[in-house]
Amino acid sequence: MPAYNAEQTLRKTVDSIDRKVVDEIILVDDASSDSTVEIGKELGLYIYRHNRNLGYGGNQKSCYRLALQHGADIVIMVHPDFQYDPRLIPAMSSMLLSGIYDVVLGSRILGGRAISGGMPIIKYLANRILTFAQNILINTKLSEFHTGYRAFTRQVLESLPLQENSDDFIFDNQMLCQIVAFGFCIGEISCPTRYFKEASSIPFRRSIVYGLGVIKVSLQLILHRLKIREYRLFSKKGLKLTY
Repeated sequence: MPAYNAEQTLRKTVDSIDRKVVDEIILVDDASSDSTVEIGKELGLYIYRHNRNLGYGGNQKSCYRLALQHGADIVIMVHPDFQYDPRLIPAMSSMLLSGIYDVVLGSRILGGRAISGGMPIIKYLANRILTFAQNILINTKLSEFHTGYRAFTRQVLESLPLQENSDDFIFDNQMLCQIVAFGFCIGEISCPTRYFKEASSIPFRRSIVYGLGVIKVSLQLILHRLKIREYRLFSKKGLKLTY
């Protein structure tokens, strides 16, 4: 769980996790100013706290490094803001355990209920346009590139040069492009959409920066595939997580 000021929703999120399936919950707090850490301790979570805010991507790097250190074979990232339903964790895990998929994404677009679930129309249109463009550019057929609900096998996290990625929001998209570049198999599962006041969201200006970053990452992958230019984030020479 990459957490930042999640005191209002953390308990609700954890209560929805099936502890018969999940062996350990790791919460990485990105220097929150609220009671996220204290609540996490009350819930018996493994807590790791950054002394300063490293950003969403920097938080995930810590999450995955710690998960590997703790011997995880399957790692699922779920936000503690309760925007994604933790009850899907067993289904996502079983998809990975089948050996068919290396990565599973919880898609808010599959099922066609994103807008009725509260996703703002502007965000929905941006999601669909960017996903369509990226599917064309890097030759994929995903329903959504922008979900924060993701499950990975250990092999994926050990193989990707995640240290080459940004510490900001574009980390998510860079990681998916790396997964495509490295040839891992991606599965998707329909995930209900939840938008409410306490759920985290990217400010409009940073959304624009993110959107431009998505196109940039896609073009970088194209150039890398064509061997016009080598990018370390798509290369086996790139820096991996150390644990």
